[in-house]
Amino acid sequence: MTIAPQLIDLTLPGSPGGSVGLTALLGIPVGEGSWPGVVLVHEAFGLTDVMRRQVARMAEAGYLALMPDLFTAGGPRKCLTATFRALQAGEGRAFVDIESARRFLVDRPGCSGEVGVLGFCMGGGFALVAAARGFDAASVNYGRLPKDLDEALAGACPIVGSYGATDASLKGAAGALEAALVRRGIPHDVKEYPGAGHAFLNDAETGPLVLRFVLKRILGAGPDPVAAADAWQRIDAFFGEHLATPEKASGS
Repeated sequence: MTIAPQLIDLTLPGSPGGSVGLTALLGIPVGEGSWPGVVLVHEAFGLTDVMRRQVARMAEAGYLALMPDLFTAGGPRKCLTATFRALQAGEGRAFVDIESARRFLVDRPGCSGEVGVLGFCMGGGFALVAAARGFDAASVNYGRLPKDLDEALAGACPIVGSYGATDASLKGAAGALEAALVRRGIPHDVKEYPGAGHAFLNDAETGPLVLRFVLKRILGAGPDPVAAADAWQRIDAFFGEHLATPEKASGS
């Protein structure tokens, strides 16, 4: 059954510095149960149809899936620069919004209390930094590495990372991330896919048409169904292990 995510108001009290009128896409699994939550962080083009389908996918996999709109304040054109600045600084409105999403899931009836974070592209960078900020597992997909990677990983949760070898913007990122996780003793699964580029987990091309050729030429950007299938299998297994509810853990 295909789940249709709904747009909700995610404004929470006690979140100074967050987006005014913050909205988010929420996907709820079918049936009743105690589900782990996953905060999804979108790519640089915002809440596209491709991102909406990623929310639906996680809900169909049995997670309360929530993707906050980091561009609530004015869309990608108005918010993109400020959002990347927040990512580089490791603080700012985008991180407040991500924390609001985590708190929303933890407090929501039907949530097991365990929450992971999963990001794509720009969102992958946020997921990596947020891994040390209260989440139980993180999926970093072609996410940019912070300048001081070892410091950013202090106290981080288990991380599964996926990168494309033809992505010119992230050469060596997979190896550097794996080495840092080993140094920190953080449970992880990092893999680089030889024939894949940026955004290979997307099921369709995204972004303005005028940019797609450039992104493909420079970043190798675009869907790669074979690499994506393997990456999703790894993500599902990793989250299944580290976001296990008591029922799952006991095998009941």
